[in-house]
Amino acid sequence: MLNRRDLLASGLALSAGAILPPAAPGARAQAAGAIRTHALSLLGEPALPADFTHWPWVNPNAPKGGELALTALGSFDSFNAYILRGTPAVGLGNLYDSLLKESADEASTEYCHLASIVEVPADRKGVAFELHEQARWHDGKPITAEDVVWTFNTLRQHGRPFYRAYWADVTEVVAEGPRRVVFRFKDDGNRELALILGQLNVMPRHWWEGRDFARPSLDVPLGSGPYRIERFEAGRSVVYRRVEDYWARDLPTAKGTNNFDTMRYEYFRDSTVALEAFKAGQIDFRTENIAKEWATAYDFPAVQRGLVKRDEIPHDLPTGMQAFAVNLRRPLFQDARVRRALIEVFDFEWMNANLFYGSYARTKSYFSNSELASSGLPEGREKEILERFRGRVPDQLFTEEYKLPVTDGSGNNREALRRALDLLRQAGWTVRDRRLVNAQGQPFAFEILLNTPSFERVALPYVQVLQRLGMEPRVRTVDPAQYQVRMDAFDYDMTVDNIGQSLSPGNEQRDFFTCARANDNGSQNVAGICDPVIDELVELVIGAPDREELVARTRALDRVLLWHNYMVPHWHSRTFRVAYWDKLGRPERNPRYRLALDSWWLERGREGAVEQAKRETRSTTPPPAR
Repeated sequence: MLNRRDLLASGLALSAGAILPPAAPGARAQAAGAIRTHALSLLGEPALPADFTHWPWVNPNAPKGGELALTALGSFDSFNAYILRGTPAVGLGNLYDSLLKESADEASTEYCHLASIVEVPADRKGVAFELHEQARWHDGKPITAEDVVWTFNTLRQHGRPFYRAYWADVTEVVAEGPRRVVFRFKDDGNRELALILGQLNVMPRHWWEGRDFARPSLDVPLGSGPYRIERFEAGRSVVYRRVEDYWARDLPTAKGTNNFDTMRYEYFRDSTVALEAFKAGQIDFRTENIAKEWATAYDFPAVQRGLVKRDEIPHDLPTGMQAFAVNLRRPLFQDARVRRALIEVFDFEWMNANLFYGSYARTKSYFSNSELASSGLPEGREKEILERFRGRVPDQLFTEEYKLPVTDGSGNNREALRRALDLLRQAGWTVRDRRLVNAQGQPFAFEILLNTPSFERVALPYVQVLQRLGMEPRVRTVDPAQYQVRMDAFDYDMTVDNIGQSLSPGNEQRDFFTCARANDNGSQNVAGICDPVIDELVELVIGAPDREELVARTRALDRVLLWHNYMVPHWHSRTFRVAYWDKLGRPERNPRYRLALDSWWLERGREGAVEQAKRETRSTTPPPAR
């Protein structure tokens, strides 16, 4: 739950505000008008019936066994991923079960997992979950409604600030029996909240008694999920062992998944070293996010011999917004004309041709690659929504299409430099002795904070162009732990932000864009956005009564965000680029909205040849330094 997730909700109209699926066959009403069901969906009826046996993309008979070796970057000093302090290990989500489990093949749909039934009352002012009778912690004790209540209250009180914003509309959570837990809401306007609560990873109250949840710790935690921590070396590696008697192994939401006996994460200094470890056979699988590496770094002997496979797997995920984000808490960036000048001189076309091998599309929306993205001029319902804010949003929003600059890719971007200098002069900046200074003679100097050297190849050409304006930018790359500390404290001038979005935006937008989160350490409002209009638009998105209205309200929010020039948009890809040693098997197809590595398995028939090739590689290639 540290990462931005697809934030889903419920779906069939009960009234003008929410939609829920019809009751499953044989379901009974707990109270008048309440619906008891196996799944919730924001976009109509769930695709799978109550008696489905497994996810449609998995191999339900996938063999179990073997080890999957994966990479992680940086270091770790904690097994608590839910607090600001410490750097958590990767893979901790394997330890815990959530009440519902999202379908990676459907937009905005989740199915019962730890809960056997979900119940939504007719007034939509709450949700109840009834837990499976067989649900057990790894120590054999039953998972109870009290565990759910304790987890929710503990995360809201001691967890990352994100949870307080995410669950702000929950007024009470109570255990109405050993296996029934009820959440009550302040009103019926937050239509996705029921499913958001279904994403809750439940933790064991009895294990945490006597421990300080707010402190990072390397005590191996008790879980209920498909894996437990078998061993670790602090900061260097962690191994998860499959739980043979996992209570949910035969549930339709788990069958055909979690197929490796062990999953081993090895930590490396940066992605370059991690790639060398993959080539040397220390690592089995990697996703490649650097276009240059994908184009040039995978012509090594194991690839030539067919022992390493490369695939580009299409997906339908909304790609959100990756960008250089300025820190609006710094006076330097508070003028929108200054921010637009930074956008004007970012030459995506040159970068795509010379750095990315033409593999990316420009990101032009905070909700890119989806119907939620604004485009052209506002019209219809979106325009009606924006009209109520006329005079409080940029006037051009109603008369001009928001456009990013486009170049010929030659790198000779003189027109953009002229436009940028004109904007900077309007904002009170002038060039003196080749330095851009304000009226007080202070230089336009700032730092671009990065957490990986791989991004320097993007930042440094950008710096060179900014220097032609007389600015004094500098790039600083720090290790992931230091980077996280600085990010949580908003200690940066500019950095790379990645705002992931789902097809059903809602409560998480508060953490991304609102005043309440702008100065709350550890929030995901990286830019420090604080604008009353955006606050109001976020609440409109959260309270959208149906899909049509959600699309219109989200487009309005997107358009206002763009016209404020808070970020320098980057690019996106519509495929997962993966490389793996050919001992791994995978289903015939991948689901639409996720790279479902948890449904892959070890192919015993190919394992021997691959492991022999790995040994030969390691005998001639020294292991990369971490």
